[in-house]
This record gives sequence, C-alpha cells and structure tokens, in this order.
Amino acid sequence: MKTSSVSKFSIEKKWFLIDASGMVLGRLASKITRILMGKHKTTYTKHMDDGDNVVVINAGKVKLTGKKLEQKKYYYHTGYIGHLRERSYKYLLEKKPSFIVEKAVKGMLPKTKLGRKQFSHLYVYADDNHKQKAQKLVRIEIA
Repeated sequence: MKTSSVSKFSIEKKWFLIDASGMVLGRLASKITRILMGKHKTTYTKHMDDGDNVVVINAGKVKLTGKKLEQKKYYYHTGYIGHLRERSYKYLLEKKPSFIVEKAVKGMLPKTKLGRKQFSHLYVYADDNHKQKAQKLVRIEIA
C-alpha cells in the first residue's frame, strides 16, 4: 500500500468565522492554531500549508481565567538602553484587544517560514465588523 501525499495544487482552503465573546483565551488560541495548521483535516502534512483561513470577531470580549487580567504582563523593548516596557493585559484589552488573541495564536504556531505564512491567514477584529464578507464564511462553534 502506498502512502499518498497532498500536492499544493490539490489543497482547498476554506474560510471559518469564530466568535470569541466569552471564550477563554488559551483554549480559543489552541483551536484557532489547529485550524491554521490544518490538523483538523485528514490530509494534514506538517511541511505544507494546508490549513484554512480564520476570521475571529469580538476579540475584545475574550476571557482570561484567574487573576491574569491584572497580573499577566506583556513585555517589549523599545530598542533604547533601559527601555524595557511592560503592559498589563487589562490595559491591552482596552487599547488593542485583537493583539491579545494574535499574540496567543502566534506563540502556538511553529517559529519557521511556514508558521509565519500560516499566521498570515488569521484575521482578528475587536468587534462584529469585518472585511471578509465576500468570502463564504463557515461559522464554527468552539466549546
């Protein structure tokens, strides 16, 4: 019996819509990552981009468990000496809610060229409005 491999010409990408309101951030990010990588398909090949496109709406209504809203910090460096900055997730949820979901998903994807390409198939919006109305979006309920 031969093992068949998927070619890049036979890959069909779908568009999925996920409503993030009231969902826990980590569980949501792992489900999104699974779809972006294509692990939900029977034709999954780890060296090819056979995942689907994901549109996430209501990212501003995502939940963090425990005391993470106040205690969890995001650190970044400005490039100047001694300019290590920190922001709480509560602050980020008010200012840039889509950033929190993007950062969680990006951390779960592979750190390679393929991971960066898969990440480009993610579209996160803070509210209900999105630009992908022309695509045939399939709504997914993640439990």
